[in-house]
Amino acid sequence: MRLLRSTDMALRVLMRLAVAGGSSPTTREVAADMGVPYTHAAKVVAELQHRGLLAARRGRGGGLTLTEAGRGASVGAIVRALEGEGDVADCEGPNPCPLNSDCRLRGALRRAQEAFYAALDPLTVADMVASPTGPLLLGLPSARRPAGTED
Repeated sequence: MRLLRSTDMALRVLMRLAVAGGSSPTTREVAADMGVPYTHAAKVVAELQHRGLLAARRGRGGGLTLTEAGRGASVGAIVRALEGEGDVADCEGPNPCPLNSDCRLRGALRRAQEAFYAALDPLTVADMVASPTGPLLLGLPSARRPAGTED
C-alpha cells in the first residue's frame, strides 16, 4: 500500500509540531523543513486544523501548534481519515473487472489494507517522536531557531 503524498506530509507536519516545544513554527517554515511547496503544506495544515489535530494562529507571534487531540491521535485513524475508505484496487470503476462477483483478490486486498491500518492503530503522534526520532527532528534547522526569528 502506498500513502498519498498529502497523507505522508500530514504525518510529517504532526511529527514536526510534536517536537516544537514552546515554539510555534509557521506553515512556511514547516514547508521549508520538509522541502515541499508552501501551497501544498498550507492545504495539509488546513485539513489538519479542520480535524482538530493542530491549531494555527495568524499574525505576529502566530504559528502552528499541536493540539492535545493531535498529540494523542491514533496514526491509523489519521491515515484512514486522510486516505479515505476506498478499496486498494478499483474493481467497480468505469471499466469494472469481469471477475468482480467471484474474485478472491478483492477480499485479500481488503484484509491486507485493514491489517495495515490495524498495525498503525496503537501508534500515536506522541509515539512517533519518541527517541530516537524526536531528537533527530529537533536537529532540523528551524526546530532549533528561536521563536519569532526568520531566515
